[in-house]
Amino acid sequence: MTAAIPATDGLIDTLRSHARQYHDHHPFHVAMNAGRLSARQIRGWVANRFYYQQNIPRKDAAILANCPDRAVRRRWIQRIIDHDGTAGGEGGIEAWLRLSEAVGLTREEVEDGRHVVPGVRFAVDAYVTFARTRPWVEAVASSLTELFAPDLMAERLAAFERYYTWIDRGGLAYFRARLQQAPRDSEHALQVVTEHCRSAEDQARAVAALSFKCDVLWSMMDAIDRAYVE
Repeated sequence: MTAAIPATDGLIDTLRSHARQYHDHHPFHVAMNAGRLSARQIRGWVANRFYYQQNIPRKDAAILANCPDRAVRRRWIQRIIDHDGTAGGEGGIEAWLRLSEAVGLTREEVEDGRHVVPGVRFAVDAYVTFARTRPWVEAVASSLTELFAPDLMAERLAAFERYYTWIDRGGLAYFRARLQQAPRDSEHALQVVTEHCRSAEDQARAVAALSFKCDVLWSMMDAIDRAYVE
């Protein structure tokens, strides 16, 4: 006897409820958006977050490698283009390097990872491994933290412009770009998950994957917070 197929609306509601676990609630992020971080803390966050940014295309390439659905691959590949660009000076990784320069870091010290703390490295590597080794639909589900990203990006952008006036505004382009990219990406990922996760077991695995990703992001913030506490 096969399990009853849960309502799709119920799955979407459960996935969206993970907004309560999103890292915008972390004390470090709360302090950032309230303008309470020092320049040293901002630089530490930017340098460590770059390790996550540079691994996003690797995560997405792993999903592509495991995905047998050509239609999904045709759309998913845009994520890699968004981050890597198609030429020098383009893409989200380049935009994050410009943010690094805007907060007073050099490209060299950000790209060589000298500031990356072990907890951040461990969490990001675990996420890439998850995308490589778990079924591709679960990896897609883990990306659904992007459902909550636009609100965070808008709040972060406003906070940086209001409180951290020492940062060159030209370095904030990454946040502005994600205001458009994240809703597009999350809409596609949600479509994939709801189409492919029809059984109760599949839906439970999708929810667990999103919970795992929330833990990855929260663990990163824990590690940064401990390393740069003042």
